Amino acid sequence: MMLVTGKEILDKAHKEGYAVGAFNVNNMEILQAVIAAAEEEKAPVIIQTSEGAIKYAGIDYLSTLVRLAAEKATVPVALHLDHGTTFETIIGCIRNGWTSVMIDGSHHPLEENIAVTNEVIKIAHACGVSVEAELGRLGGVEDNISVDEKDARLTHPDEAVKFVKETGVDSLAIAIGTAHGKYKGEPKLDFERLTTIKNLLNIPIVLHGASGVPEDAIQKAVSLGVNKINIDTDVRVAFTEGVKSVIVNKPEEYDPRKICGPAKDEMKKVVKAKMKLFGCSGKA
Repeated sequence: MMLVTGKEILDKAHKEGYAVGAFNVNNMEILQAVIAAAEEEKAPVIIQTSEGAIKYAGIDYLSTLVRLAAEKATVPVALHLDHGTTFETIIGCIRNGWTSVMIDGSHHPLEENIAVTNEVIKIAHACGVSVEAELGRLGGVEDNISVDEKDARLTHPDEAVKFVKETGVDSLAIAIGTAHGKYKGEPKLDFERLTTIKNLLNIPIVLHGASGVPEDAIQKAVSLGVNKINIDTDVRVAFTEGVKSVIVNKPEEYDPRKICGPAKDEMKKVVKAKMKLFGCSGKA
């Protein structure tokens, strides 16, 4: 198959009431693990890259890897820019074949966030690329994005209505109590807020910072209308555990294939479990 848009994948999830996993990739091994999991689960999948991943691996390398993976895949695959903060990055991704981009204007006041998002939508939609925006702010750290917990604020339903009405954005990431990175304690999600926002907007809702959120809370969030769930930390941890197991048990091993192979297996297990949890298994 060719790459599909984020909108194509998420509109179906919105209509049928499940969530699709959006997994951050930084290298070939992570990508292969995610695609293998999607094939085995017969699940649609969103491959996402942060600005940090693009800096690390190169925009052309990532684009070529993901496009090749999508062409060989039998399930729908979208390539999404996670937390785009500059026009340069966003335009670069559109030029290089990304089928979905996120403009993160959540640090701006509402009117400015709307204006910035509209500028991106104008260009992206003209190129057939979907757009995700964010309203409200998450705590924690993600690559070059850091928000003090005291500054983190939850999404206001009235602001969400105004934002979607004035932008026509394809999907919206909202803040309901999750955070980026590893949690210090157990996150408490504001399900009432989620329900209100979903009913008012009737578009795909995105949950960021979902690594480490208890499974029952994730299932409840999906049942209340979350359609895209971002996962990065859990996959990173699986990769590291896989590498560690080889280095600890076979300290004489020096073949990268034998070090990264087990890491790939560990990541695939984690991704498959997420797909089952989100309800997207069998939805390809």
